Amino acid sequence: MEVYAGVDVGGTNIVCGIVSSAGEVLHTIKRPTESSQGPEAVLERIAVMIEDTLQIIMDQTSSIVEIKAAGIGLPGLVDPEEGIARFSGNLGWRNLPAVNWLQNRLKLPVFIDNDVKTYVYGEAMYGAGQGTRHVLGVTVGTGIASAMVNDGKLFYGFRNMSGEIGHIVMDGLDDRCPCGLQGCLETYASASGMVRQAKKLILAGERSILRDWFEGDRLAELSAADLSRAYDQGDSLAIAVLEKAGKLLGRALSYAVSINSPEVIIIGGGGALAGERLLGPLKQELLQHILPDYREHLKVVPAQNNDEAGVTGSAMYAKEKYSSL
Repeated sequence: MEVYAGVDVGGTNIVCGIVSSAGEVLHTIKRPTESSQGPEAVLERIAVMIEDTLQIIMDQTSSIVEIKAAGIGLPGLVDPEEGIARFSGNLGWRNLPAVNWLQNRLKLPVFIDNDVKTYVYGEAMYGAGQGTRHVLGVTVGTGIASAMVNDGKLFYGFRNMSGEIGHIVMDGLDDRCPCGLQGCLETYASASGMVRQAKKLILAGERSILRDWFEGDRLAELSAADLSRAYDQGDSLAIAVLEKAGKLLGRALSYAVSINSPEVIIIGGGGALAGERLLGPLKQELLQHILPDYREHLKVVPAQNNDEAGVTGSAMYAKEKYSSL
């Protein structure tokens, strides 16, 4: 049996999976990234995870399974052509020749790309975007990023830097972003941004059930899931934060729609677990600010394979690259 390895590398965890040539995830494992141990330790962990996952599949099937190629989704700036991780703040990497190291270690073809691009590729080809030609995917997590898939091909732009939608500067936002700009979309509308805004309002004296749930120092434990829980109980602060985040996302996406004309927009990542609490105001704001013809044909949907899209996308990205060698 011929398979492909897909690896989704995050700042906290690494998820590795073995995927069939048809895009079926056969098995996955998750382990801590532990980036503080250095880049070579992380690369070795990736290699061991690929080997361990393959061994599990062979033990389960009692057959020989051959990995044709491996795809790795990495956070930050990635040069897929040179096989170099240019910069990752989450991992502390700079100009790391990841492909060369992993190919020497694993003795098989390895391909890397930005993790959002591989995630969106997985959703476009094997998830919520199946059957459409032009897909815009957006991940709402610690930050906000996007990728565009046209006719099964990822769009990269100059220097592979397309998709930084989280750094669109929005009117009415004044928080300084770590990137250096002031008022970036992700300072408010990312999952971490929404939590940060809720904490600010609570500390400023706003009334909220969250104040009772997280008294004193426990406020640091507040999460995006807690905002959704408070929203469902009619908490005005949680409702205001989620609705504003949704509207900001909708306005930013209206710009992307006018430029890229996608058939479908897929919303994924941890923040998207808020569901219609976030997507409702997002769609309302988006539809108010695009041309009528876009409005009649555009679909906005949640990710279908939120947990496995990164693995599937990385593996199938590797398959596509391998087939063109």
